Amino acid sequence: MTTQQGPQRRGRSATGPRTLAEELRARPDDAIAALLRARPDLLNPVPGDLTQLSARLSSRASALRALERLDRFTLQVAEALAAAPDGTSQATVRTLLTGPAKVKPHPGATPLTPADRSAVATALPRALATLRDRALLWGPDNGLRLVLAVREALAPTANNPGRTGLGPTLSDATAGMSPARLQQLLASAGQPATPDPVSAVAALTGLLTDRARCAALLATAPEAALRLLERLVWGPPTGTVPDATRPVTAEDAQSPVEWLLARGLLLPSSPGSVVLPRELALHLRGGRTHRTVEPVQPEPAPAAAPRDPEVVDRAAAGQAHTAVKTVEELLDAWGLTPPLTLRAGGLGVRDLKRTAQALEATEQQTAFWLELAHTAGLLAPDGEVDERWAPTPGYDTWLHLDTAERWSVLAAAWLAATRVPALAGTPDGRGKPRAALGPELDRTLAPSVRRAALALLAELPPGTPATAEELLPTLRWQRPLRGGPTGPDGRELRDDLTAWTLDEAELLGITGRGALAAPARALLTAESDPAEVLAPLLPRPLDHVILQPDLTAIAPGPLLTPLAQALALCADIESKGGATVYRFTPASVRRALDAGRTAADLRAFLEQHSRTPVPQPLGYLIDDVARRHGVLRVGAASSYLRCDDPSLLGEVLADRRSADLRLRLLAPTVLASQAAPDVLLATLRTMGYAPAAESAEGDVLITRPDSHRTPPRAAPVPVPDGPPAPDDTLLAAAIKAIRAGDRAATASRREPTPDPRHLPRTAAAETLAALQTAVLLGERMWIGYLNAEGIASQRIIDPVKVEGGFVTAFDHHADELRTFALHRITGVAELDE
Repeated sequence: MTTQQGPQRRGRSATGPRTLAEELRARPDDAIAALLRARPDLLNPVPGDLTQLSARLSSRASALRALERLDRFTLQVAEALAAAPDGTSQATVRTLLTGPAKVKPHPGATPLTPADRSAVATALPRALATLRDRALLWGPDNGLRLVLAVREALAPTANNPGRTGLGPTLSDATAGMSPARLQQLLASAGQPATPDPVSAVAALTGLLTDRARCAALLATAPEAALRLLERLVWGPPTGTVPDATRPVTAEDAQSPVEWLLARGLLLPSSPGSVVLPRELALHLRGGRTHRTVEPVQPEPAPAAAPRDPEVVDRAAAGQAHTAVKTVEELLDAWGLTPPLTLRAGGLGVRDLKRTAQALEATEQQTAFWLELAHTAGLLAPDGEVDERWAPTPGYDTWLHLDTAERWSVLAAAWLAATRVPALAGTPDGRGKPRAALGPELDRTLAPSVRRAALALLAELPPGTPATAEELLPTLRWQRPLRGGPTGPDGRELRDDLTAWTLDEAELLGITGRGALAAPARALLTAESDPAEVLAPLLPRPLDHVILQPDLTAIAPGPLLTPLAQALALCADIESKGGATVYRFTPASVRRALDAGRTAADLRAFLEQHSRTPVPQPLGYLIDDVARRHGVLRVGAASSYLRCDDPSLLGEVLADRRSADLRLRLLAPTVLASQAAPDVLLATLRTMGYAPAAESAEGDVLITRPDSHRTPPRAAPVPVPDGPPAPDDTLLAAAIKAIRAGDRAATASRREPTPDPRHLPRTAAAETLAALQTAVLLGERMWIGYLNAEGIASQRIIDPVKVEGGFVTAFDHHADELRTFALHRITGVAELDE
């Protein structure tokens, strides 16, 4: 094909639909529903008829989105179709993937055994059916046609050889080449002259596609020229040479590159580079488009031996219990002292480190727990002027669930989340570290990779562990174009997400010792309630502790939630594990008294829940702290200190440690301070006193541990990865509307006989569909055009490409290739053959 003469005309197929819209019209409703379910972006808005649907199917954005959902072999089939001419048969596609059976394969290609060829033959119909079902391919089996946008995306070019590593066809590479130069190439290749450029290109193409003639020509090539071709055969197909466009003949050729340029075995792609024509590359490859063809999904091959499934389930259940208690401990602490929200969103580094120390975890693990709580709707900003992170009211509801149900809430939120906690602390595009709970941690790829990795674990025999490196070959085969951006280390985002998924799954109790646990299988399949599967595996909560004389209490197992909360109010957790150790201190007892408990309440609580009597040292500690608690009263003046014992006030006033409070005596029982009440309270407590805050009425203020809660907050919605999948109701209504619109658009009408001298007006969608069809079939069209000056004219064109709102076509009136704006085309009609 040359631009001087317009595209080569092709005849219409004798059988099969002429357009994609015609093929869609012949499909049953359930096939249209399957198409719309696989490509939901086509429904926004609902197409008016099947012609509009076919035009939307041909849009580049929709086609690329559909290609990303293909497995590796189906994508290889589409790439082979893109490397072949339109109207290729199924047998030709199979030959392009495996190479002709009697042709010696290239030594650089992966050898194919008879079993491999059989596997390709078995998998090819399935791949073609997938492409056809998703409307990426249409036409009969002996005339397969890719949708134009798919061909443009996958067809190899000099600048974008794609995964095949092929270059442009000889016809495309010689576009714009002068007729004289084409005749020189024919003569240098030992071929007879032709009458025009079109036949010259056809003759050169025929030479390269005829294995015997091409092999005979290559047999005369210098060894250095063959080595040069060998470097380009598997891609990239381009090389850099000085003055690539110089017209070299066979007699003038001095170097291997010139020998190849003279015969059209290399063609100029720019003034300084050459490209290997696709036909010659296929000849050198032994007829194969791909170095390695993969018709069968690789299965994970775990190196570790399977473990006892019961051991796996018990290990996962223990970690699930730890996960629930960790989130509870985290949110209880933040309910008392909620940290500030950064101005740009997220959590400050100091608060993250402080929380990690409190949880006895790494900062990366702490970021995971924070993101998990946030994703589940248990943690959110409070929305105040000085915004802080605090538990939501949903946290209180979550606390009333049993442990298995609480884990199920966390696991379901994690599985669907687009938040990636492992990105916290990594540099963003400006080199600044990303903050935990910040706005830059969403990745739309995360849920699909997470679910796919767990699905592979579920396919392994129960108890079989697998690493990320063992799962990645399968994941890459399933979605080769869904790897995400590549990092500085050359790893795709999918590789990191897979490793992070397995680490987080172990922390959350989805897996145990690297293998998928039974509750997680129920979570993935939704065939049963994961909480019901997990509940029998969890230890039974206890309602008692063992008090020790050294002011500690030992919980020999998990406690009931109300008991654990009440005990944490009056004692500090000293160590965690199979048994939790609580320690009673003056500060912890005072915390309970500040919350409204009395010494008698604490004694009664401990006597009720201890299997041993209350030790005497603990009783003395409670009585001593209670006796001093509230003797000093702090109120607001800026603040004041009141006490019925003047000597105690004198002691405070004389203490050097109170100098910063700037106290002065107002009355024998009252001291005034310029410090705020909370500062005064904290300072006095560090001095060893046990003051209590009081209200304006003189009543003791009770500080409750659940005082910090946000207003009602919904869980953050995952960032959508494209339009949501339509439900059955929407699909049925959409198909009904499309069919009705199509019947109206194709109904026969009684119209007056048109004047053949005047072009009828056509709608924009009809114009677009007609021109796209003309490109596919090589038809000549009659169009009406209104230029920028408002001058109307009629043209005869041969459309070459329709893209981006413009049609590129050979204009017979101007006798050159021109670009026309689609919105300025007033009408379009076919010409008689």
